[in-house]
Amino acid sequence: MGQTASLPTPASTRTSEDASGCPVPHKKADISPAACPVAHNAPAKPTQCPIDHEGLNPLNQMPNLAQAPAPDQKIHLPTERTESSIPRDQSANWDYPSPQQFYNALVRKGWETPEEHVETMVEIHNFLNERAWLEVIKWEKRQYEHDDLQLARFKGRPGEMSPKARLWMFAGWLLPSRFNSEAPFDRHDWIVRRPKTGEEVRYVIDYYSAPPEADGSPVFSLDVRPALDSLGSVKERIAVATEEAWASFRHDQKPDHTVREPK
Repeated sequence: MGQTASLPTPASTRTSEDASGCPVPHKKADISPAACPVAHNAPAKPTQCPIDHEGLNPLNQMPNLAQAPAPDQKIHLPTERTESSIPRDQSANWDYPSPQQFYNALVRKGWETPEEHVETMVEIHNFLNERAWLEVIKWEKRQYEHDDLQLARFKGRPGEMSPKARLWMFAGWLLPSRFNSEAPFDRHDWIVRRPKTGEEVRYVIDYYSAPPEADGSPVFSLDVRPALDSLGSVKERIAVATEEAWASFRHDQKPDHTVREPK
């Protein structure tokens, strides 16, 4: 929680960790799709979530998204929505947008996206949501003993850089050999409800592009953490950062037991 981790994607089962809705999504989680779903000559802007989080239906808190094909659309896209594992309340989980709804959102924002890649993009989008939720659960288990957490609501904030993202950008400018100076391409805020206590905790999720795999496959990173809105969240952030720094120090101090042949 708080730094970096590689995570499997729908097309891969490889997993490794370092020391360190669209209810998408430093534990940074590196996501490596098996093949790039986005045309590399397409505008970079579509990497942020295309779903309008402000236009929610007040009856179910879901985006009002059209299911009809877009004008000039040439490929049929599925209209079935997939249920997530993320609880919305005591009776239901959040549903992900269908590929047709996702594509309509892209078109509405003026983002040129090859229709044949939309279903893969939706799979990655949904997968990122699930992994982000798992990171939230890891944080919550430190303070909340029950397993009835709910994602009460969420908001996309791609134009608002978090203080931590600004800090990492400054670190990248100061020490480019150690830190990445790229800004996150998207940001979401999730409000997590603790039903047993009635508390609501805001989580910030920053989305980064990471260096690609050796075969050229793109990699994305998630930075999931509780916002510094309360003394409890501040304490948790400090505790986790201290634990990870200590673990990293101990790892670096391990003696080298490699047996070498005498010269």
